Amino acid sequence: MAKESKRAKRERMAAIVARLEERYPAAECALEYGGEPWKLLVMGRLSAQCTDARVNIVCKELFAKFPTADALADAPVEEIEKIVRPCGLYRTKAANIKSACIALRERFGGALPDTMEELLTLDGVGRKIANLLLGDIYKKPAVVADTHCIRICGRLGFYPESLRDPYKVELALGEIIEPEKQSDFCHRIVWFGREVCSARAPKCSECPLRDLCKHKE
Repeated sequence: MAKESKRAKRERMAAIVARLEERYPAAECALEYGGEPWKLLVMGRLSAQCTDARVNIVCKELFAKFPTADALADAPVEEIEKIVRPCGLYRTKAANIKSACIALRERFGGALPDTMEELLTLDGVGRKIANLLLGDIYKKPAVVADTHCIRICGRLGFYPESLRDPYKVELALGEIIEPEKQSDFCHRIVWFGREVCSARAPKCSECPLRDLCKHKE
């Protein structure tokens, strides 16, 4: 099989982006943060090795008890731990959440920073969360290389399916997805992964991207 050129990858990806836009016009984030930046920061941290559905459930209680970033910054970490325990790694996540909220208040005047460099200074924030925040909150070009994105784009043939390095995937996709399309694409690929291209039982026969997928070749 001939190696696909970067131009061909861009054209194939553009066609995939267009079909996903048609299927999922809203491109909604699966984390229900209500448009409040600090809440997405907290939920993004809790989502590590945890389902978005569970994070949404847990955060209803968390945000009811601590309705602002200041409230979480001042909260006893033990109280945060009790609530976020169902998300796993609860001690580390609780400490990170409290620390990040303190940093928002003390270093950023209560506002979420809008650069990768500054976001990465917040405890518990890696490139995946930072890209989620940059894309959703600030509408900047950002590829969220989560497990859905890594798995599906590898299956589609944009890099070897054995590649699991989030940073390498982020760079690879950043070169072939139009900047203004990147953030919404990552939301759509999550929904597509759940409904069609699941890890264990992909519905290839009814896939709307079947003719654009390299997995079958």
